[in-house]
Amino acid sequence: MKRARTPQKSHPAPIDPSTDDEEYTLAEIVDDDSASDGDTVFFSAESDTEEVDGINSASEEEPAEDEDEGDDDEGDEDEGDEIPEGDEDEFSSDQSPEEGDEFASSGDDEEEEEDDGTVRVLRKKPLPEIDPVYDEDTSDEETANTVGNVPKEWYDEFPHSGYTVDGKKIMKSAKGDQLDAFLSAMDDPDTWRSVYDNLEDRNIVLTKEELEMIKRIQKGDFADPTSNPYEPTVEWFSSKTQITPLSAAPEPKRRFIPSKWEAQRIMHIVRAIRQGRIVPGKKADKKKQQSQFYSIWDDATEPTDRIMHIPPPKASLPEHEESYNPPEEYLPTQQEIEEWEKTDPQDRPRNFVPKKYNNLRNVPGYNRFIQERFDRCLDLYLCPRVIKKKLNIDPESLIPKLPNPRDLQPFPTTLAITYKGHTARIRSISIDPTGQYLVSGSDDNTVRLWEIVSGRCLKTWTFDEPITFITWNPNKALSLIALASHTSVYIITPKKASPEIQSATDALISHMWANQTKHTNAEWTKPTDKHAAQGRLVTIRCEKNVTFVTWHRKGDYFATVSPDGASKSILIHQLSKGLSQNPFRKAKGLVQRVSFHPTKPFFFVATQRTVRVYNLQTQTHQKTLQPSTKWISSLSIHPAGDNLIIGTYDKRLSWFDMDLSSKPYKTLRYHKQAIRNVSFHSRYPLFASCGDEGSVNIFHGMVYNDLMMNPLIVPVKTLRAHEVVDGLGALHCEFHPTQPWIFSCGADATIKLFS
Repeated sequence: MKRARTPQKSHPAPIDPSTDDEEYTLAEIVDDDSASDGDTVFFSAESDTEEVDGINSASEEEPAEDEDEGDDDEGDEDEGDEIPEGDEDEFSSDQSPEEGDEFASSGDDEEEEEDDGTVRVLRKKPLPEIDPVYDEDTSDEETANTVGNVPKEWYDEFPHSGYTVDGKKIMKSAKGDQLDAFLSAMDDPDTWRSVYDNLEDRNIVLTKEELEMIKRIQKGDFADPTSNPYEPTVEWFSSKTQITPLSAAPEPKRRFIPSKWEAQRIMHIVRAIRQGRIVPGKKADKKKQQSQFYSIWDDATEPTDRIMHIPPPKASLPEHEESYNPPEEYLPTQQEIEEWEKTDPQDRPRNFVPKKYNNLRNVPGYNRFIQERFDRCLDLYLCPRVIKKKLNIDPESLIPKLPNPRDLQPFPTTLAITYKGHTARIRSISIDPTGQYLVSGSDDNTVRLWEIVSGRCLKTWTFDEPITFITWNPNKALSLIALASHTSVYIITPKKASPEIQSATDALISHMWANQTKHTNAEWTKPTDKHAAQGRLVTIRCEKNVTFVTWHRKGDYFATVSPDGASKSILIHQLSKGLSQNPFRKAKGLVQRVSFHPTKPFFFVATQRTVRVYNLQTQTHQKTLQPSTKWISSLSIHPAGDNLIIGTYDKRLSWFDMDLSSKPYKTLRYHKQAIRNVSFHSRYPLFASCGDEGSVNIFHGMVYNDLMMNPLIVPVKTLRAHEVVDGLGALHCEFHPTQPWIFSCGADATIKLFS
């Protein structure tokens, strides 16, 4: 133990041993090892007595190294307090406070001394260390690693797994890899009966008694071999009813439970008083009661308030099948018996199999007699029997009257042609306004031109990125195709039109390059000679990925959608001037689709949850349509312009009547997966939707000129068009411009024509 030195100019108070009840703090001995623990030595008048000589003798037993270390540590702090060589191991009571340590007295004459000149001090013993384990308590059997009820994952990033009751860290045991575990298992013969305790972080070897206990539990026996499962019953409480109560005190009012039946009886009287059938305080007139006569044969009886008694239905009489000697035609065959056994009990036409016996004595007892009687009692007890007035309503009148689909023809019903050639999923298709050609864009970075009637591929364009959307110019006087690929929009021409149309197309493009203005929203570039020979006319570079392209009905304007473009998510491009405009300063949500009105200067913008209608001429917001869906996927406008349909990823198709309301007029749920695209026919009263389950649903949608008549919507056909690949089915569908045909493309890299 290191000797603590007394700082300069500090004189401990004198000790008065005359008062036995009071504690005296002579000094605080704090060394370097125990300073962190905050150990303090107190001297008390009630403690055991020790002499200073004893303290000196204890200091002599300390090693010399500790003394040197203590001198080095305290050499900087205490200047001029060197201890003489002769007094390093022994202190006398005659030393002054400056030359001695904390055990020296103050030098006053009032100190009590013994006969031999030594000073007796009373010192209090330190408290013992806290021991969390008690021999007389059984709580120490839980675990030796008492880290408390703390999740072990808290210490995953630390080398220790908890703390002891004294605040010391409990270090984790070293864990090796699988090879170390295998070698240790080979060296340890007790590995087969060792288990790892996660709380104590060590392997525990099971004893023979514990192994026997595990075997008994696995067999389904009791863990304790001395337990007897058939011990006699101990009557802890007497079964006899005690007449005398435990207490003769009256029941308090708080224990009173009102009767349910008394409350009903009182309410019955209260209702009678309210209706005037009972007049409180009025005596009944006996003469009036005696003068009342009524006919017992009269059918017109007054209704009663009470529930009339209805007898239960009688059990059905036995039939020939229940006879002990039924005719041959009532006996089932072996195949019928096997089918009866395989059928569920609640679905069987009868609960027994007819059998034939020679006489009544050979008939055995019916094994389901008690169960059937019990079921009969349950039916009589649980099934209420009340007289109810029958409503004479024709069920067919509740079903809406829809025309027969055969009367709504023509509409596509059968598969006519399958176009094959793409090697990846086809995301978009478009039909020529004349109805002769079909163009498709795929994830294999190619665009193919097809002849509709023959199904031949006439031309193929190759691009650097997958084709996300493609659409044909609706103007028959031009031969142009707009397609979106990554951040670019390409304008190409198939060069399959007549010379007059092709010359008008080339003149429009040349006029555009001659009158081109400076671009701020998109970059318009000319193609190279190689690309121009293939039919590329214009390349428009946008800032973000373009997912949708749509044309105006006149063919000069087209709009693009970039959902990640923020303020430039919608751009309107004018082909004749080579100009790109941003009509909106800020997008009202994540834009999914846009569309031009077929006859009016209206512009539809579909975000995730709503569809906003803008007037481009007055530059004002007209209306907001709320389909009450989570995510809009597609949009299509009726050729008349007063109705539109919306497809959503949550399997719903919503029909909106613009003149009726901002809420859906009809919501159709015929798809099992997300709807990818919806489309109206330009001539016939047809519209269609395609979804990820690979099907295309055809609907009849008739819009009347009479404003008093609602649109007629009838589902007529479901076409199984495409196979599901990677969770995707039919991705796009579009009607033929003149015929009642529909084209669809899907993730199986095919295009199908249904006629």
